[in-house]
Amino acid sequence: MVREEQPSFSPNTDSIPVDFSKIKVGKQTLEDATLNLGDYRRIDPRLGDKQAVLRAIRSGDLFKMREISNFFYKTSGIYSRLCRYIAYLYKYDWMITPFVVSDKVKPEVVVDTFNKALKYFDDFQIKRWFGEVALKVVRNGCYYGYIVRNGDQISVQELPPNYCRSRYEGPGGRPAVEFDLKFFDDTFTDTVQRMKILNLFPDEFKKAYILYKEGKLPKDFVGDTAGWYLLDIENTIKFNLNGEDFPAFISVIPAIIDLDDAQALDRKRMQQKLTRIIIQQMPVDKNGDLVFDVDEAQQLHNNAVQMVGGALGVSVLTTFADVEVEDMSDSNTTTSTDELEKVERTVYNEAGVSQMQFNTDGNLALEKSIANDEALMLNLLVQFEAFLNQVLLKDFNKNSKKLYFRAQLLPTSIYNYRDLADKYKAQTQMGYSKMLPQIALGQSQSVILASAAFENDILDLVNVFIPPLMSSTMSADVLDRNKSGSSTSSGDGKVGRDEKPDDEKSEKTIANRESMS
Repeated sequence: MVREEQPSFSPNTDSIPVDFSKIKVGKQTLEDATLNLGDYRRIDPRLGDKQAVLRAIRSGDLFKMREISNFFYKTSGIYSRLCRYIAYLYKYDWMITPFVVSDKVKPEVVVDTFNKALKYFDDFQIKRWFGEVALKVVRNGCYYGYIVRNGDQISVQELPPNYCRSRYEGPGGRPAVEFDLKFFDDTFTDTVQRMKILNLFPDEFKKAYILYKEGKLPKDFVGDTAGWYLLDIENTIKFNLNGEDFPAFISVIPAIIDLDDAQALDRKRMQQKLTRIIIQQMPVDKNGDLVFDVDEAQQLHNNAVQMVGGALGVSVLTTFADVEVEDMSDSNTTTSTDELEKVERTVYNEAGVSQMQFNTDGNLALEKSIANDEALMLNLLVQFEAFLNQVLLKDFNKNSKKLYFRAQLLPTSIYNYRDLADKYKAQTQMGYSKMLPQIALGQSQSVILASAAFENDILDLVNVFIPPLMSSTMSADVLDRNKSGSSTSSGDGKVGRDEKPDDEKSEKTIANRESMS
């Protein structure tokens, strides 16, 4: 007879033959009950898993980080709104200034060329295009484009960022863009469709693709792949944030995943609070014997189930044993902090953006936080301004020794444009530009000039709508009559300065007003 060896459970044993992750917790194993909480992981384990995101960030995998960023842009409301907030923070208000270098240039030539440049900018729809490009920069980390000229107009054909790179800079700091021609083979497997798509691209891409197929595009360095082609620097553009090509808020996504897990756990806790268990314990006599037999106990159990069967979250347990329910939480610790709010606050802390800008529940000042956000996008604003001068105004500056134009993007954001318009208006009184206040309010220079000419020259509104007379412009007789009929107090009887609107009052002022009411 062979004796069967029993497994040893000595503390000195290297491996314990028990898989504790398979222990059942309700209908789930222990591992599932503790880790499989969030929805992102269930939708796409490749992109919604926190460890996968951290690995992509750690390894610098730009392809994976862009894929993760776009996945969360579509599925996470917080991430989507954060990206759109930063991209549309600036209003991208622009103005063109002519520089007359030579006295031989006639004023009518300056005005004519200036109007053509304004129309050129209006037709390009700069504000809309800059907003769309900024959003793609925030989502993907960069934007690559190829300039296509159609007569007097230009358009920009977007290039896939995963098949573009930029390692050098040309004159004026313009990035030199290289394109991976494997894009056509990887994306379009059908030969006929591939040639149709290739014909939609500019001629430079067709010539480069032929060189690629003939094997005339060797690798540039050890570890490089064949197929990279350096495009004409005069026809390419690239934008990114602070010289980095990865998504700006990729580091926020792990905190968003934690928030999703915390929200799932919070929902489970809420469900647990709604759950009630009715425990009916069958009696036993003094000798410990059952008073009811098993069939009678089963009938009593079925009766109880039938009685509460329609109740929500109520279960019935019938047992002959003593039953106790233990609470895993520490009953000696009392806290008033909402744990879910702490996790949610972490998301915005990782982004470096104030949560109050999205969910305002007070009258706190956000100027410093907004100023930091504006500074984050200022580098991209400078790149956009260079694009206006190097690309859009290129044809207007061919004779720069006599006349040239410069474009400028105003630092007007959705938060500060009213204040800047007031400051520009104050400078107008000192002789500065009369256009700046209207440009800050969202009007283009062409609309400002056209409106002024139409109202003054055609409608003659300058003589129809006469502004009120002031003491500095009234005659002495009118001034004396006004003084004799005036009183020391204003007509409405108010004393002191006007009351501030509610959004400019401090929290203390609001609290005092509420206590008085």
